Amino acid sequence: MNALLKLSALIDAVNHWLGKLIMWLVLAAVLISAGNAIVRKAFNIGSNAFLEIQWYLFAAVFMLGVGYVMLKNAHVRIDFIASHLSKRTNAIIDAIGIVVFTIPLSIIMIDLGWPLFRQAFVSGEMSQNAGGLIRWPVLMLVPLGFVILLAQAVSELIKRLAFLSGHRNEPFSVEHDKTDEEKLAEELAAEAARHDEQLAAGKAR
Repeated sequence: MNALLKLSALIDAVNHWLGKLIMWLVLAAVLISAGNAIVRKAFNIGSNAFLEIQWYLFAAVFMLGVGYVMLKNAHVRIDFIASHLSKRTNAIIDAIGIVVFTIPLSIIMIDLGWPLFRQAFVSGEMSQNAGGLIRWPVLMLVPLGFVILLAQAVSELIKRLAFLSGHRNEPFSVEHDKTDEEKLAEELAAEAARHDEQLAAGKAR
């Protein structure tokens, strides 16, 4: 298990680095979009290449960032249910979901996406729009993104199994923020505790 946890830590480190890289991709997309809009409005000049690079960057943010989102435990989950379950139960549900859904889906999408990328790369396929960009870089993002997701899914599975087997104290790398329901429950519990203390103090008098 120690070797698997080291592998998990390595995968986490790679996706953490990708998460930092994505921040710069978002900035680049914003600057290109703003510059393209200004030039078009001010000088009536347009460029299909600049329009396409915007959605290339948009695709890169989502496909390269999918592993980072999973690492940070920021993906969509039904919080009002998960918040009422124990960590062990949530870890079991996560492990089953990773094995049954995430890993098979990733493998299928890699298998489907790779031939499309390879064909575009070999043929040098270009955008059909005048002045557009070459297509293989954006098509490469599909299998690459799911390779990243597959790797992070394996890392998360290792962490869940390590937690369930007692080799790890927490099932997640980063604990997600408390939900509104959890915060409300804590406030109500604290208020009830204060009320009980006041009653006990009154009886003592």
